[in-house]
Amino acid sequence: MIEFKSTYFSTPYFLGAVAILYVSYTIAQRLYTDARIRKLGARAPIRKTYFPYGLDMAYDVVVYAFHDKTYEMWVDMFQRWCTPGHYTIEAGIGDRVVLTAEPENIKAILATQFKDYGKGEEFRKDWHTFLGNGIFTTDGQLWHNSRQLIRPQFVKDRLSDIDIFEEHTQVLISKIGQNQEIDMLDMMFRYTLDAATHFLLGQSVGSLEEPQTVFADAFANAQRIQGIVARVGPLNWLIPRKRMGFYDSIKTINDFVSTYIDKALALSPEELEKKATHNEGYTFLHAIAAYTRDRDMLRDQLVSVLLAGRDTTACTLTWVIYHLSIEPKITAKLRQEIVDTVGLNRTPTYEDLKNMKYLQHILNETLRLYPVVPYNLRISLKDTTLPTGGGADGQQPIGILAGTPVAYSTLVMQRRADLYPPTSSSFPSPEKFVPERWDDWTPKSWTYVPFNGGPRICIGQQFALTEMGYTLVRLFQRYETVENRMGGVEPGLHADIVLQPAKEVRVAFR
Repeated sequence: MIEFKSTYFSTPYFLGAVAILYVSYTIAQRLYTDARIRKLGARAPIRKTYFPYGLDMAYDVVVYAFHDKTYEMWVDMFQRWCTPGHYTIEAGIGDRVVLTAEPENIKAILATQFKDYGKGEEFRKDWHTFLGNGIFTTDGQLWHNSRQLIRPQFVKDRLSDIDIFEEHTQVLISKIGQNQEIDMLDMMFRYTLDAATHFLLGQSVGSLEEPQTVFADAFANAQRIQGIVARVGPLNWLIPRKRMGFYDSIKTINDFVSTYIDKALALSPEELEKKATHNEGYTFLHAIAAYTRDRDMLRDQLVSVLLAGRDTTACTLTWVIYHLSIEPKITAKLRQEIVDTVGLNRTPTYEDLKNMKYLQHILNETLRLYPVVPYNLRISLKDTTLPTGGGADGQQPIGILAGTPVAYSTLVMQRRADLYPPTSSSFPSPEKFVPERWDDWTPKSWTYVPFNGGPRICIGQQFALTEMGYTLVRLFQRYETVENRMGGVEPGLHADIVLQPAKEVRVAFR
């Protein structure tokens, strides 16, 4: 009996029993989860993995991102695993993640089922050091409070905004020079940072005049590391934030912003109201300081809006300039509209910019091919569904359990040929940059959402469009054309927090 027990409970037998129990538990857990999902709806096609915890997919994600081929990875997954014409798939590294580029699903996430989806607590924690409890990291009442605080500053056309654009556009033009080869993205990053800090704080950091400013470097480094954190997901604890200078950069940002917050909070409510009435030296910070004296809230909203105001505008303007540099006929047509509307010297007004249809079409076409945030993420806040993409035919609702990450891509969706009219003499191929397509064509609902949609639609949309339009008008009042200096090399798509060129966009204005 003793010999039998000793053999039965020996190490190999024990380990074998543990392995069997683990496998049995895993299978049971999967069956239980699958049953819960199917009570809500069908399942989408599953991107198969062949290594434990989806390590082979994790490898693909890293390799594709390293080579700036994330867009190709998404498209390949949809084409390989989905029913033709459908763009929703289940994939994930360990846990279930749903990826979609379907207009109806994006509409549900952003609008019709808005309360079912949010940023989630893990997202807020991952971004908290950088953006705190700002408008981009929170849900529910915290998000609503941020939205109500910021929204009034973007709903009116302020003459002071035009003055800010004018001041920094003139500095930009002086730095571009005549027939001088420049890196357009770097120039635009500095230009939009100067304009954004002037708008928010009342004083520019002056990075166009002095590229190596401490604040600009710190902000860029913090954003770069935060982008890595976002891509790595659950494994981001492995990132050596301290060694990469993340916390030092955050301290520099906080110290810089705190100086202005101190000045704003030193003003009484009466003094703030007087500034608002006279609009003299009145800034975004003054406006929100009139509503809250909470230093952390002021800091978080300032940094959040600065992040949005700098990169989105800089990247979109760079994509515009790239296409103008390889399409001289488009440039000539734009310049003629500028000459006909405001001439070569007069400062454009809000009304001028709104009346320049070809300018608006160029911006629309740029945002169609290069939406600002190419990939976005929401977490299901409760057991819910997505409207389409499930079942063998891809037509059934998909069951979504609480806590499931759902990623959506406006970049993939807005480049889907099947969502456009057939290519013809009156409608060029969707993959081509043709502003004229907007003359008599309107996208179907929810197939064009470069600024998102629903309650979280970008508050600063009109501000950004005005800044971009104003900048282009002033540039092409001064310069007749822009010449491409990239030797025929395409810039590629680098998907960071925003969509930017993977290579330097080198041009010269003439």
